Amino acid sequence: MNTAIIKPQWSPLTIGLMVLGFVLFWPLGLAVLAYIMWGEKFGGSPEKAQRYFNQGKAWCTSNKSRHGFSGNRYASTSSGNAAFDDYRAEQLRRLEEERARLDAEIEDFHEYMANLNKAKDREEFDRFMNDRRGSRQGYTEPKPDNGDQTNNGWGNNG
Repeated sequence: MNTAIIKPQWSPLTIGLMVLGFVLFWPLGLAVLAYIMWGEKFGGSPEKAQRYFNQGKAWCTSNKSRHGFSGNRYASTSSGNAAFDDYRAEQLRRLEEERARLDAEIEDFHEYMANLNKAKDREEFDRFMNDRRGSRQGYTEPKPDNGDQTNNGWGNNG
């Protein structure tokens, strides 16, 4: 007997349950969405779900060995032609050297731009401080004291 109360298909009931699941607790909504999209593949039985999982696992394992995923990102199985394999290894080594050189140039450029921005910021700050010193309210350069009590050095002589 292979009947389910809620079928894994797009219906007003399943859409409503999905929205309600997202509102109440987002993983519940995600589970309902997964059931709607992939529920037919599992067929509602644990055996079918396990078989589907094993097929996916076997596919990943076979592709992993076929494409040679290992510590080296360019490692792969032999093509069967030693001359081509040597040529490919040499080209990949050359590309890695070129990438390292370009990465070093990028780092040097970023350092240059940082120094340029620091110099520009320092110049703007010095200009600001000079303008601020020159435009302070009530501040004037002290005049030499000639025994005259009218200059107190603060610009409010009086």
